[in-house]
Formats: sequence, C-alpha cells, structure tokens
Amino acid sequence: MSQEILIGLGVIILFGMIAQWMAWRLHLPAILLLLVLGFVAGPVSGLVNTEKLFGNLFFPFVSLSVSIILFEGGLSLRFSEFRNVGKTIRNLISVGAIITWGIATAAAFYILGFEFKLALLFGAILIVTGPTVIIPLLRHVRPKGNLYSIAKWEGIMIDPVGAIIAVLVFEEIISGGFEQFTAVSIYGLIKTLILGIGIGWIGAQTIIFFLKRYWVPDYLHNSAAIMMVITTFIISNLLQHESGLLTVTILGILLANQNKVSVKHIVEFKENLRIILISTLFIILAARLKIEDLAQLNLNTILFLAVLIFIARPLSVFLSTIGQNLNIKEKIFLSWLAPRGIVAAAVSSVFAIDLANSGYRDAEKLIPLTFIVIIVSVTLYGLSAVPLARLLNLSDQNPQGVLIVGAHDWARQLGLIIKKLGFRVLMVDSNPDNVKSAHDDNLEATTANIISEDVIDELDLQGIGKLLAITSNDEVNALAALHFKEIFGRAEVYQLPYKKKDLAEEQRVSRHLRGRCLFNQDMTYEKLDDLFNSRGGIKKLDIKSDKDMLLLNQEKILPLILIDPQNNLILYTDEKKQNPVIGMQLIYLPTA
Repeated sequence: MSQEILIGLGVIILFGMIAQWMAWRLHLPAILLLLVLGFVAGPVSGLVNTEKLFGNLFFPFVSLSVSIILFEGGLSLRFSEFRNVGKTIRNLISVGAIITWGIATAAAFYILGFEFKLALLFGAILIVTGPTVIIPLLRHVRPKGNLYSIAKWEGIMIDPVGAIIAVLVFEEIISGGFEQFTAVSIYGLIKTLILGIGIGWIGAQTIIFFLKRYWVPDYLHNSAAIMMVITTFIISNLLQHESGLLTVTILGILLANQNKVSVKHIVEFKENLRIILISTLFIILAARLKIEDLAQLNLNTILFLAVLIFIARPLSVFLSTIGQNLNIKEKIFLSWLAPRGIVAAAVSSVFAIDLANSGYRDAEKLIPLTFIVIIVSVTLYGLSAVPLARLLNLSDQNPQGVLIVGAHDWARQLGLIIKKLGFRVLMVDSNPDNVKSAHDDNLEATTANIISEDVIDELDLQGIGKLLAITSNDEVNALAALHFKEIFGRAEVYQLPYKKKDLAEEQRVSRHLRGRCLFNQDMTYEKLDDLFNSRGGIKKLDIKSDKDMLLLNQEKILPLILIDPQNNLILYTDEKKQNPVIGMQLIYLPTA
C-alpha cells in the first residue's frame, strides 16, 4: 500500500511538471495538458487513485489549495488599475454574472434535462471563469489598452462571486426548498461580504503590524503569510460557508495595495507555489474521472456548450459594458475570453458527492460535465485568443519597444535613434533634470525609482518588450533587471557589464540576479561614456549593399543593436555575437 501511495504522489508531481514544460514548449494552455495527463494518470493507467491517496483529506486539501491560489491572484490586483476600469469590472461580476447564471441555468434545464434545482446550481458553478487560465493566456496574448486589467480583475473577482452563489443554491437544495431563496440569498451575500472584507482586512493588518515591527524574521515571512491565508480562510468558512474564498482574495488585494511594508518577496514565493498547486490540483481532479464519463459528451452537451460560449458570454459582456469606454473590437475580444478553471472543477467535485448522497441522481453528471466545459473552453479560447487578438489588432504579440533605465546623454541619443526607427521608447530616471532633457528631445520619459515596488503598475508598458538597464550604478541595473524579468522574460532583460573587475565573483551581484550582459564584458558605463564624448556619438548605418558591408568591416566600431528585415530589435550581448547582412540596419558607436 505504501509503495502504491508513493508511486501515485510521484506521478502527480512528475506529470504536473511535464505538462507545464510541454505547455511552455508548445505554446499551449497548461491546464489543457494537465487535464489530459491527469486523465491518463487516473482512469487510463490507474497510477493515481485519489481515494487511496487522500481519503477524507481530498476536499480539505483542494479547498486550502484554492484559497492560496486566489490569495496569490489578489496579490496581483492593483487599485491603480481598478480606477480606470472599475465600473466595467463591477458590471461584469454583477450584471454579467447574473446573465451567465440565468442563461446557463436555462440551457442546463432545457438542453441537458437537469431538474431545475440542479440546473440552477450548475449555472451558478459556471459563473466562474478562472485566473489560473486567463492570466497565463493574457501574458501570451498581450492585449492592448485596458483589456489586460479588465480580464485579470474579472477573472479573479468572479471566482468568489460564483462560488458564493453556488454555495447558497447548494444549501437551499440540501435544506429541501426554495420558498425563501431570495431573502436567504441576500442575507447570505451580505454576511459573506461583511465577513470577507472584515476578516480579510484584519488578516492584512496583522501581517503588516508584525512585518513593520520586524517581529517576524525574513525567512519566516512566506510561512507566516500562508498561515494567515489558511487561518482567515478557515475562520471565514466556519462563520459562513465558502466565504473564505472572498476573504483570502481581499487579503491579497489589501496586502498588494499598501505601502507600509514590502511584500514583493511574498508575491514571488506565492507565484512559484501557485504553479505547483495548480499542477497538482488539476492532475488529481482529472484523475477522479472515469472512462464512462466520456459518454457525457454528446449532441446535447455540444449544444449546451454552444449556448454558453456563443450566447451567454457575449450577452453578459455586451450588456455589462453599455456606456463604458470600450470599442466594439474590445467587446468582441472580451466576449471570447471565458475559460473555466480550478474553482469550477473544485466546487463541482465538492457538491456532486453530497448531492448524490442526498438522492439527486443527476448530480453525478456535474463533475464530468464541468470538466467537459473546462476542457472545451480552455482549448477553444486558448488556441483562438491569440489569432483573434491579432485579427482585431488588439495584441502586442511580439513587442519590440524598449524600456531604458537611465536618461543621461548617450542613453537619450540611443533612445532617439530607436524611436526614429519606429519603435516605442520609454525612459525612466530618478534625476528630474535628465527626464526634462529627454522631454526636450521629444522622448517619452518619467521620473521614478525603477526599483520601487509600484513602478511596474505606474508605467504604461504597451508595446514595450525589452529592458535596457544602462545607468552608472551596477546595483541599480541588476535590481532593475531582476524587477522586470517577470514582465519581459529573462531573455529580454539587459544590463551593462559589471564594472568592478577587481572584486571577486562572490562579492559582486549574483549572476542569476543580473540581466544579460550588453555589448561585451569590457564596455562598462565609464568606457561607453568616454567613447560617446570622444568619438562623435552613436550612429546608424543602413546596410544596403556590399559596399556598406565592406565599410562596416573596415571601420572600428562597437555594434550595439541590429534591426533585421522583419523589424526585430536584436541587441548585441556578451554571450552571442550577431552577424550583420545586407538588408539590416546597425546602431553602433565608433571606437577609433
């Protein structure tokens, strides 16, 4: 028995990481591969038996894992975003939720043949979308304007809303009647809001209180945060069933939007933990399915999915955004972005067993039908969102713009050349005089500390895909690279080489914390500054013929950036040298 349990746990972790890696390599939604491998691990191969592995711990484990996932989602929400799109988000999680609920309920009743009570519950479960699917999808799509903020806020906030409504319906079903459903629901919603906001606020203030006074050592910060998430989640649930999901989301939002203590290290830890939890949860939830559950995929189910995708979602979006500052293309894109995720799977799994034990025969269909909705919606939206965004001209799929840290003389000249080539350039400097000079040069620039916690949310990074940290301060460059590698990816974060050659490697900024080394190891800020002042500044060469290639080979230059015929910016780095060819453009600095 112990060997079987050990193998099952190992398969869950192994398959979860394989799915995440394959999703990265194939540019597919990770959840789709997680569900497939979970089905292989469970009903197909029998390697994972969730009953034997978890027993009565299964649903508590799922609930606590979901609470941590939603807390991490809350940490990604900023009030600065909400101020611009607050009314739209409010409508989507209220009016939009009711429209989705009503249409999904009617479709489940008339198409799937559910009795009304179960149809009402199934409709409530399908209100949720899922940040675990939407946020990775948005990072892949890179939508323009406010679309990212709207979709992210809706995807996170709709989960507790849908779960709460589903719980209220479930409790009424179990109690045996709907005579006072409206009054009970309003009371339950008010109680949930009060508890969610109140307990979430207390939890956030408690963490802030202890961290601000340094009463918790650094190595215990993440553990203390998890403890607070689990504690507030349990207390809230004890006072009002499933109100804990709202509580932990509020807890995350409040922590993310305060400026009394730094929580960036907690955010980073939670992101890593979220990947592990999502991978594990989807593997074990999919492993609970049975081969015969595939029989639920029939003509009626396909018709139900069509109603959900082509009627419910578009109606909820278009009616919720009446009078809002969204054009028709943006509304179409939002209408095509409602994949279901972990909360729908978890909630349906919890309710189905209790309802089946209470004599509701069709309740056994809730789990396979929910998973069918998840699989189809994730596949459909995941594979089509990027082409649709491109078709609607709403996607920054391969942004080539540059965020330049430092607005000194030669940084401004470099930025001006890049801008004239048609790329967006955004400069950040803590020196107001440098920023003023950039504005005088008609460059987009802002005065800010690039390593401050709020700078990412304050900067408009639309069209920006690369970071160049080229200040005179090695530590600032390294910290800027570390700060933005999650936004642009490690491959598109660059900094000047470390200038203190006399220091031992262990005394420098750790290599894994730095960005990619620009140009070559010897071209420090001081050398570049000297070359700029003594050699006539940065220049650009259009390589149109063999004559240009010959001239290029004869001159003594320091190549900085290549622009290829596909209009891609290619930066010269220490680890990889580029070879210019005819048809390219070269930005360089003369060295002789």
